[in-house]
Amino acid sequence: MTSIVIPAHNEERVLGRLLDSLLADPSGDETDIVVVCNGCTDDTARIAARRGPRVRVVEIPVPSKHAALRAGDDHARGFPRIYVDADVVLTAADVRALAGPLDDASGILATAPERQLPLAACAWPVRAYYRAWQRLPAVREGLFGRGVIAVSEAGYARIAALPPLMADDLAASLAFAPGERLVVGAARVVIQPPRTWPDLVRRRIRAAVSTAQVERHRDPREASARTGRADLLALVREDPRLLVGVVVLVATAVVARWRARKAIAAEDFGTWLRDESSRQN
Repeated sequence: MTSIVIPAHNEERVLGRLLDSLLADPSGDETDIVVVCNGCTDDTARIAARRGPRVRVVEIPVPSKHAALRAGDDHARGFPRIYVDADVVLTAADVRALAGPLDDASGILATAPERQLPLAACAWPVRAYYRAWQRLPAVREGLFGRGVIAVSEAGYARIAALPPLMADDLAASLAFAPGERLVVGAARVVIQPPRTWPDLVRRRIRAAVSTAQVERHRDPREASARTGRADLLALVREDPRLLVGVVVLVATAVVARWRARKAIAAEDFGTWLRDESSRQN
């Protein structure tokens, strides 16, 4: 049985669309869905419970994604196991596509879907940023930044040993060698991007802080997801139309890292800068 674990902290505005998408296909009846409401002060738990017996609701008092994931693991019934952020949209067909390659005999321990980013409602700097960002090699090949990661039982044992980190998806992606992870072309996840450049900067501040935390737990000689100057130059050489996007990407990174420096120096890896603009209905 495939188990889906959804950590949710005050996600009343978006959780319903994810659950409705997962439940729309009756052939997904064998899927085990666990929603872990962590530190919620809104109607998140009630919205999940209204979806019927196929959705099991677990409530914990502390607002912690790491604690929610572990609580979800305690209640999940099977493997493959798929961890899904509450603010994305995934279908039952996508779930099956992600679970299919997870075969310990084949060596694939973790999978993730292709990203679908609806950019039409975003300001032009945000559109330019993501058009370039999505083309970066580390972004194309890594499992992070998708809001979804699926693991086999052996893959679960790998990520269960990780320390609690803000960038749990980045840490999970780096835990698997390229031959152990797979981005599944037949699966798509819809991720709502930030609407404005200030919203994007807040999201990238969080990314800068969380990446610094991950790197403090890894040997410097191990694989990294950082983008280098050569990667950016290669993008522009390949498609000169991406020049504006690369400029916006670099500017955003510089501003975000400058604003993140105080939190990194103080080792404040607990403050979560949530982007509310991507949760608009």
